[in-house]
Amino acid sequence: MVSIRCKMIVKSKLEKLGILYGTVDLGEIEIKQDLTAEQLLQLKNGLAKSGLELMDDKRAILIEKIKNVVIELVHYEDEFPKMKKSEYISEKLDYDYTYLANIFSEATGTTIEQYIIIHKIERVKELLIYDELNLSEISYKLNYSSVAHLSGQFKKITGLTPTFFKKLKHKKRINLEDV
Repeated sequence: MVSIRCKMIVKSKLEKLGILYGTVDLGEIEIKQDLTAEQLLQLKNGLAKSGLELMDDKRAILIEKIKNVVIELVHYEDEFPKMKKSEYISEKLDYDYTYLANIFSEATGTTIEQYIIIHKIERVKELLIYDELNLSEISYKLNYSSVAHLSGQFKKITGLTPTFFKKLKHKKRINLEDV
């Protein structure tokens, strides 16, 4: 689950099925009762109709947690932490980073670092569209070493310079669910 909307859909499906739950968080549901096979099937089918998937594979769950930590880090934190991203992710999930990096790249075909870069570029696009911060401020906010580093990464990923992107009339961003 990536968005607040997803959490609302999940809560609605749980309530409709009369399933007792505690917290519904990004990528996790705390179920307060044992589910029958029929309830589990109904929940899976109900979520599937909304484009969501109930995961019970521990590796798949961990990969979703990694994705959610990256999304929270890049899109929802007020300021990018000054610690290494590997330490941040490892600390948040309480796993060794090498282990997390290996299962993530095996399952997704990309590295966690590349996944972070793609999300950082999407965040840069968002901040450019809002037009509240200049490129220096965006660079600082997202913990880039320099504006040149941000610009280079932006051009490598999008094929455009940040300045050219800002001038476009129809700015194209990718939905978080699709990144």
